[in-house]
Amino acid sequence: MLLPFLIVGGIGLLLLVISLLLGDVFDHFEIGDGALSGTALAVGMVVFGAAGAITVTSGLEIVWAYVLAAVLAVVAYVVAVLSIRALTRSSDGAPASAVGLTGVTTSPVTSSGGEVRLEGPGEVERRLAFADAEIAEGVRIRVVEHSGSRVKVVAD
Repeated sequence: MLLPFLIVGGIGLLLLVISLLLGDVFDHFEIGDGALSGTALAVGMVVFGAAGAITVTSGLEIVWAYVLAAVLAVVAYVVAVLSIRALTRSSDGAPASAVGLTGVTTSPVTSSGGEVRLEGPGEVERRLAFADAEIAEGVRIRVVEHSGSRVKVVAD
């Protein structure tokens, strides 16, 4: 009687580990434009297995074990989907462009590299920078190009 719950819960746990290591499994299949979340499905399966196992071992009839496990699994799935969507919407996504920000060089900046400290929202660390002409340390600069994690600067 306990075996179906253990199997479903074990598959859910395996799917959760895969989602943790490789990302959401169903993202690669484009199922329902993100309507089906592998992570949320795995959460529901784990809850189904755990709730069913707990219900069976507590002495309730098997039919109630399935009903309770199914209801809790659906609730867990819905909560997981809503949580994942909220987290996805709240993530920053693409970094904001630094073009136009000003700052100060914290080391000499050449065509091969250097460091600057920019003054702008979210700019709390130094950035790698490069310039067409050498700029000495402590000089005010302005960003003219943003390339990956590096910025191209000119003396301001």
